[in-house]
Amino acid sequence: MTTPAFECRSCGHREARTILDLGFLPLPNRLVSEREANHPDPRYPLELVYCPHCSLVQIRETVDPELLFTEYLYFSSFSETMLDHARRLCRLCIGRLSLSPESRVVEVASNDGYLLQYFLREGIPVLGIEPARNIARVAVERGIPTRAVFFGSATARELAAEGEAADLILGLNVLAHVPDLHGFIDGIRCLLKPGGAAVFEFPYVRSMIEGNEFDTIYHEHLCYFSLSVVAGLFRRHGLAVFDAEKIPIHGGSLRIFVCHAGTRPEEESVRRIEDEERQDGLLSYEYYQKFAVSVEGLRQEMRRRISGMKKCNERIVAYGAAAKGSILLNYFDIGPDDIPYIADINPHKQGKFLPGNHIPVVSPEKIRETRPEYVLIIPWNLKNEIMEQLSFISEWNGKFMLAIPRIEVIASGS
Repeated sequence: MTTPAFECRSCGHREARTILDLGFLPLPNRLVSEREANHPDPRYPLELVYCPHCSLVQIRETVDPELLFTEYLYFSSFSETMLDHARRLCRLCIGRLSLSPESRVVEVASNDGYLLQYFLREGIPVLGIEPARNIARVAVERGIPTRAVFFGSATARELAAEGEAADLILGLNVLAHVPDLHGFIDGIRCLLKPGGAAVFEFPYVRSMIEGNEFDTIYHEHLCYFSLSVVAGLFRRHGLAVFDAEKIPIHGGSLRIFVCHAGTRPEEESVRRIEDEERQDGLLSYEYYQKFAVSVEGLRQEMRRRISGMKKCNERIVAYGAAAKGSILLNYFDIGPDDIPYIADINPHKQGKFLPGNHIPVVSPEKIRETRPEYVLIIPWNLKNEIMEQLSFISEWNGKFMLAIPRIEVIASGS
């Protein structure tokens, strides 16, 4: 089920301008079973648009969150890159905010506890909020207090009434997923202690556009923020962005620090990034107009490359059954005849099929067994970690391939 008509998730404006229309695609994180693979998957519209009233970039339709998040197959702990990022963020927050065992940390969309575990090891009380019931169960089994609920104003008020108000609220890669932005941000305001701070990380719209990262556009990623737009959202709820920085995670993200308005001085970084955005046109529609042309060029080039491999009897397989892969391969119209399987280290995904094109998901050992000439790395944001994991393809002179930000072949061992 999707929303019947467009209404900007920030300002309520009812008109939008198209940036990129990906057509009707299956929900990318809903891998299908062997039985389900005998039938076509439901498809939903996926169109990236620009609001001319407030400059928020977002997708036009909203799919029912119950379809997207109640059962989820993305476990952050399977990535060493994400674990290292979590360790460093924990140290940063403890030092900067002077957190102690008397403090309380709440994470929204806490996944399997991959971040909260590091605060817990320092003796700091934590609480995770994770709507995916299967992932919340895993977190609880690992000793991370977790509630399997969606976060919003009502949930925040209940938690505050129970004494769960937080000195630090964390939200990594969640703000883009929220259909009710105002309810979510009001919830942050309700749950955050008067002297507390919230830290959010989210993919930066500038990085997406300039890096051709169209495969990060999917049904659960509703909004694509600039700092100027997101700071305005928080201001409307009595909150202020007091610091901001660009970070490399997920192909280019923003990390922002938020507090109750007037409780902390604004760092120079906020004004500097906002000035850059205005000067470079991020708040105007013109900035986004060439994106669709770039994406279509990638699609045509990838089709040409795969056709050439077939003519030379060269085989290509893929690694990483991430949502990125579903979007990229389905939009490029690549199926099992082109890429016979996609390997993934996550055992919860093995034995299933990518939605839409029904490419089977297998163990990475399959790569060693079949010795393909090329391995297409789907999670390009984790390419260094994956190339190290699959360094054994150098035994037969196998090569790695990337599709984002451009088609690139990398010799193994380089």
